[in-house]
Amino acid sequence: MDAMEVDGQPDKGFDEQLYSRQAYAIGADAQVRLGRTDVMVCGMTGLGLELAKNIILTGVRSVTLVDSEPVSFADLSSGFYFTKDDVGVNRADACLAKLQELNKYVKVTKLPRETLTPEDLSQWRAASVDAHPQSQQVVVFVDKLTTCLKPLNAACRAHGVKFIACESRGLASCIFVDNGPQHTVYDPDGEEIKTLLVVAVGAQIQVHDDNRHELSDGDTVMFTDLPNFPELHNTSFDAPNPNLVQVKVTGPFTFTLEKDGKPFDCTRYKYVRGGYVTKVRQPAQMVFRSLEDSMREPEFLLTDFAKMDAPGTLHLLFLALHEFHKAHNHMPGPHNNDHADEVVGLAREHKKSFPDFNLDEPLIHSLAKVSSGNLNPMATMVGGFAAHEVLKAASGKFTPINQWFYFDARECLLNPAPSPETCQPQNSRYDGEIAVFGTEFVQRLQTAKMFVVGSGALGCEFLKNFAMMGVGCSAEGAVIVTDMDGIEKSNLSRQFLFRPKDIGQLKSKVAAEAAKAMNPDLSVKYLTEKVAPETENVFDDSFWESLDAVTNALDNIQARLYVDSRCVYYHKPLLESGTLGSKGNVQVVMPRLTEAYGTSRDPPEKTFPVCTLKNFPNAIEHTIQWARDSFGGFFTSAPRDANGYLTDDTFLAMLEKEPSTRTSTLQTIKDMLITEKPSSFADCVRWARARFDELFCNSIKTLLYNFPLDTVTNSGELFWSGAKRPPTPLEFDASDPTHALFVHSAANLRAFLFKIPGCTDMGKVMQEAASIPSIPFVPKKVKIQVEENEKVEASNVDASPEELEAQLPPRSSVPQGLAEAEFEKDDDTNFHVDFITACSNLRARNYAIPEADRNKTKQIAGKIIPAMVTTTALITGLVCLEVYKVLQKGKKVDDFKNAFVNLAIPFVTLSEPMGAPEVSYGPKDKPIKWTLWDRFDIDEGKDITLQQLLDLFESKYNLEVSMLSAGPTILYTFFQKQSEKSKRLKMKMADLVEMVSKTKIGDNVRFINIEICADYNGEAAEVPSVRYKFR
Repeated sequence: MDAMEVDGQPDKGFDEQLYSRQAYAIGADAQVRLGRTDVMVCGMTGLGLELAKNIILTGVRSVTLVDSEPVSFADLSSGFYFTKDDVGVNRADACLAKLQELNKYVKVTKLPRETLTPEDLSQWRAASVDAHPQSQQVVVFVDKLTTCLKPLNAACRAHGVKFIACESRGLASCIFVDNGPQHTVYDPDGEEIKTLLVVAVGAQIQVHDDNRHELSDGDTVMFTDLPNFPELHNTSFDAPNPNLVQVKVTGPFTFTLEKDGKPFDCTRYKYVRGGYVTKVRQPAQMVFRSLEDSMREPEFLLTDFAKMDAPGTLHLLFLALHEFHKAHNHMPGPHNNDHADEVVGLAREHKKSFPDFNLDEPLIHSLAKVSSGNLNPMATMVGGFAAHEVLKAASGKFTPINQWFYFDARECLLNPAPSPETCQPQNSRYDGEIAVFGTEFVQRLQTAKMFVVGSGALGCEFLKNFAMMGVGCSAEGAVIVTDMDGIEKSNLSRQFLFRPKDIGQLKSKVAAEAAKAMNPDLSVKYLTEKVAPETENVFDDSFWESLDAVTNALDNIQARLYVDSRCVYYHKPLLESGTLGSKGNVQVVMPRLTEAYGTSRDPPEKTFPVCTLKNFPNAIEHTIQWARDSFGGFFTSAPRDANGYLTDDTFLAMLEKEPSTRTSTLQTIKDMLITEKPSSFADCVRWARARFDELFCNSIKTLLYNFPLDTVTNSGELFWSGAKRPPTPLEFDASDPTHALFVHSAANLRAFLFKIPGCTDMGKVMQEAASIPSIPFVPKKVKIQVEENEKVEASNVDASPEELEAQLPPRSSVPQGLAEAEFEKDDDTNFHVDFITACSNLRARNYAIPEADRNKTKQIAGKIIPAMVTTTALITGLVCLEVYKVLQKGKKVDDFKNAFVNLAIPFVTLSEPMGAPEVSYGPKDKPIKWTLWDRFDIDEGKDITLQQLLDLFESKYNLEVSMLSAGPTILYTFFQKQSEKSKRLKMKMADLVEMVSKTKIGDNVRFINIEICADYNGEAAEVPSVRYKFR
């Protein structure tokens, strides 16, 4: 299949459903440019496989594989598509068919020749351009001696081919990028461009203080909705030949303007109200030096501020390794001190050309000894980063590496080092790992028990990585994965263990089976339960205590916090990570060493005041939220209330207990079942037309009737100014596409509720809609909420609740009930996103807010998180490097590395995890200190009474307990009635918990978790929690 003929949409250039999450990260234009790109991957090692996998999933047009080497046992350590049966087979041949399965839109081929020459490059590029004149070509050299590729680099520069080289050598790696003498960057950082509300124009421009403008001097901007300023005003942000100006920043919410290099005087015109401003990105040019020039004067991407000298040291290391390889035709032998000494000597010679570089001889020696190793986590990390560089080279999106990236994971080295004899090849699939760590530690990996929470994009990568690393690959070990979700088409572009045939199946099951196919030794078990308080009978004490570590692969904070709390409680290491487009993070949580995930919290999700959404929107986010709420009201809540009345005997009685919503709910039920109940699709169209008049015309006229345009506040200012934008009513026009989309989608959704056949012919629906007269406007004074804390009666229903209840039909009159539309963003045929898009844009049109297309609306309404397989791979690679440390003994806190990554800039920073905050109580000269990892573990070998427990705290810890609770249940307080207190003091703790909570303790539960309030020597003390063992 031609990569551009996608689902019958060649004009789009890509399958929107498949690539939606990535397109939200890079934009449609960049996705289209990717689809015009041909990539050649030279070197199908494990790193080459990882790179090719990522490139194919991103959606380039073609990938050509070049490799002359056969699969070796060492390749199996990271080559997830190689099997033992492939040993001896050409690497490109062994993986080609499996790579092709990843994406039907990407053609995967092998170059007939097994080596690459400049002539081959020229011919390949010419064939690409002949077939597709707009194509871009990128060549990636994998695990080649980068410094020996100068002729091929020169050929690439001569023919306009982007050049990338990457290597993974044990615990060290590098990437080199050369995008030629002139490379255009259309978007340097990928950050969403804000549309800001203008609130004042004078000597300087001021924007609303909801958002800082985040502009820089010299940035280009454009304005809309400023008709009094002809030299600034644009009819829309898509206007041809727009008026553009530059800014000079004067504050976080203010700036002045320049045009044609001169200050622009805004005071010439009178500002009344309104206006929007947005930044306009201007293409920038980057100049890359050739490999030969860049080798002599390298520029580095710094990643770890604790290792500032590392890039220069690693540059010397790789120069020396390449020279060693040229002399011996292989890398230094595993833990071969003589070979490592030779590498150090070579590095010492190269140091003469780089006097400013730090020659860290012990580090070079240590890394040289393991440079023949082949580690899956390193290949995964580098493969993700390098594939992202391919995306940049192909699309012009984001800022490329300029030009060297070096990385080392020296903290993974064993201390003491393994004996050399345990690190030699054994014709084992773990030979690449054995070369670094030796057989004893590899066996430790195999017996580890790892819990993976989630099998989405991160989870798939973790399972693949663990299979390659040998984690849980024995009868004693295990990898347990749980996920309750099923596979959707949009998952396939980044969750690479899934195929189209798997759509609809359980993620955890398919992912576990796919990982085991990569390494039959993997002892993997899949579950489908959510990890939450309600499943503690599944994930009980025995389960958690059996684990060596936990790896989170979750996409929501609440679940992360719960898993984190379990790991803290059971003292289990937790590897936490997440991605957002090109951004990602890694956090290592180690018992008694670091803070927990829940120690610090992200700021809460931004919410909008109700009055803003209902009456005074000024941003597209406001109108989209309003439209989403309208969808829920019309198509979810209303039929649900009607069904509640029809099916639940207690519904009306329960409704009486909610007087604030009772009347409006009863009116809704009456409308659904009597007043507005449709009998045909034509009735649904009439309902949709009425909603148009209600929402976008008459309600706006009512607002303006109550607050005319010349209304002034008590302070004398115009009411309609600043963040309050004056609206304009809309009259229905069947020829307007947005009007038509609203009525068409609303009518079909209404028909769905009442199980009436819908109509997909919009023209036919519009003929019906055009014949329906508009609802006349009746002026009426109403109370309108202006401030957030202002209370306004929500219901405008005239009838009493008793009258409405009496008017409801018999419950048996609608025996089949109504359908309920639960919002589903990924079904393009269900009219959900269509309705919200039209509804939001009509609302935006009322208030002259710049409108949003369907994709942006879908992303915001569906709270879709942009995702990229490249970032996912890099982050999981970093996590799995930490796994090596977690499963070693004696590592210190500064051996572990948290990470924050923004590949768009590019920015990678590694840092030592924060320690757990200390709390203290007791004497000031010798305070008793504790952290979240501490608790009182009470085990008296039997269940004791409450009185005995209180006495124990007083005698052993000098704590006088004043209150004691288990979960939400208060078991003891000093102010209880004496009779009740005496009764409880004599009871065994387990019996007391069951009595007070009225809940039986499960047979598999051995501990009761207790919180206490206590005094130490008469002063209130903040003390740890208590784990009480009663059986």
